Amino acid sequence: MALYVYKFGGTSVGTVERIKAVADKVKKARDAGDQIVVVVSAMSGETNRLVALAKDMQTQPTEREMDVLLSTGEQVTIALLSMALHNLGCEASSYTGSQVKILTDSSHTKARIREIEDAKIRADLDAGKVVVVAGFQGVDEDGNITTLGRGGSDTTGVALAAALKADECHIYTDVDGVYTTDPRVVPKARRLDKITFEEMLEMASLGSKVLQIRSVEFAGKYNVALRVLSSFAEGNGTLITYEESEMERALISGIAFNRDEAKLTLAGVPDLPGVASKILGPVAAENIEVDMIVQNVGANGTTDFTFTVNRNDYIRAKNVLEGLRTELGAQIVSGDDSIVKVSIVGVGMRSHAGIASTMFKVLADEGINIQMISTSEIKISVVIAEKYLELAVRALHTAFGLDQA
Repeated sequence: MALYVYKFGGTSVGTVERIKAVADKVKKARDAGDQIVVVVSAMSGETNRLVALAKDMQTQPTEREMDVLLSTGEQVTIALLSMALHNLGCEASSYTGSQVKILTDSSHTKARIREIEDAKIRADLDAGKVVVVAGFQGVDEDGNITTLGRGGSDTTGVALAAALKADECHIYTDVDGVYTTDPRVVPKARRLDKITFEEMLEMASLGSKVLQIRSVEFAGKYNVALRVLSSFAEGNGTLITYEESEMERALISGIAFNRDEAKLTLAGVPDLPGVASKILGPVAAENIEVDMIVQNVGANGTTDFTFTVNRNDYIRAKNVLEGLRTELGAQIVSGDDSIVKVSIVGVGMRSHAGIASTMFKVLADEGINIQMISTSEIKISVVIAEKYLELAVRALHTAFGLDQA
C-alpha cells in the first residue's frame, strides 16, 4: 500500500464541476488500495476577491486579520471536496491548518512551517478515509491563524509528504509537467520526464512559474519525491528527484526567463573600499531585493556600479540612488526597465566545458547584445533587451538540442 499526497491548485478546483472531477480521481486512487491525503488551494479567483474586500476596508490591511480572511478560501474548498467524496461513497475528513495541526512561526502572511502533528491524519488513513487538508495555512503557538504566502499550498503539500514519509507528492496543475521552456514562447518545447531538485530550484527562481520555490527547497531538504502532473489530462508528468546517472544525458535541461527585470547604474562613484555596501545598504533598507551585480573600474579612480531589481521596485530603487548620488560624489544615475533575464540550466554543464561560449555565440549570431552575465555551477544567466526575449529563447532552445524531434 502506497501513501501519496495530492495537491490541487486553484484552477484545478475552480468550479463545482472541477471539484467533482478531483473527487473522482482521488476515489479511484483510494479504491486501487492507496492511502491519499489531498491538499487544496482556494478556488480560482477567490484569493483575489478576498484581497479586494480587505482593501475596501483598509488601505494597508492588518496582517493578522488578513490571514484570518484569506484562510477562508481554502476552508470552502476542503468542505466542498469532502462533500463530493462522500457523494461518491468515499469516506473523507476535512481539516484546516489549525486542526491538523500545522504549527508555524508568527510571521503573518509569510509564515514558515515548524512542525506538523500527523497523528490525526494517520488515524484517518488507517480507517480507510481520504484526508483533505487546507493548503496555504497553519497556526502559531498562540493559536493565531497564519498563512504561508502566495502559492503556499505547494509548500503545505510537500511538508505533509515529508511528515508522513509519503511515497510521492503529486502537484496537480493546469500543465502536464515541467517543460524545457515555456511552450507559449517555443512551441517545440518538450516535457521532461525527470529533472533534479537543483535544476528545478534554479528554473523556479529564474522565472519558471510551475512550482513555488519554497516547496522545491522543502522537497529537496527532506528528499520528498515530487511529481508535477495535469489535473485535466492523463500522463506521468515530470518527476523531480535527486541526480541519477541516467540524467547525465543532457547538457542543458531547460531555458528559463524572467520579464520582471530592471537595471540601474550609479556611474562615476569614487573607487574606495566599502562603496558597494554604501550603495546596497540603503537599497536593502527599502526592502528591495537585488539580483545581478556588476562593478567596473572606470577612469580617474572611479567605478560604475550596476545591479538589477524586480521591475516593480525600479522607481523606488532609482530614487534611493538619486539620494545617494550627491552623498557618494557619483556623477550620474541611469536605468533601464525594458530588460529581461534569460538563463540556461542543467546539471550536465558541471562536466562539460564550452557551454558559456556556445550560449554567447548563439546570441551574437542573432545580433543580441549581452548587458550582464551571472553564472553558477548549473546555470548561466544573461541580461538582454526585452525586445529580443523570444528570439533568444528560441535560438538557445534549438542550439542546445531541446526542440522536439
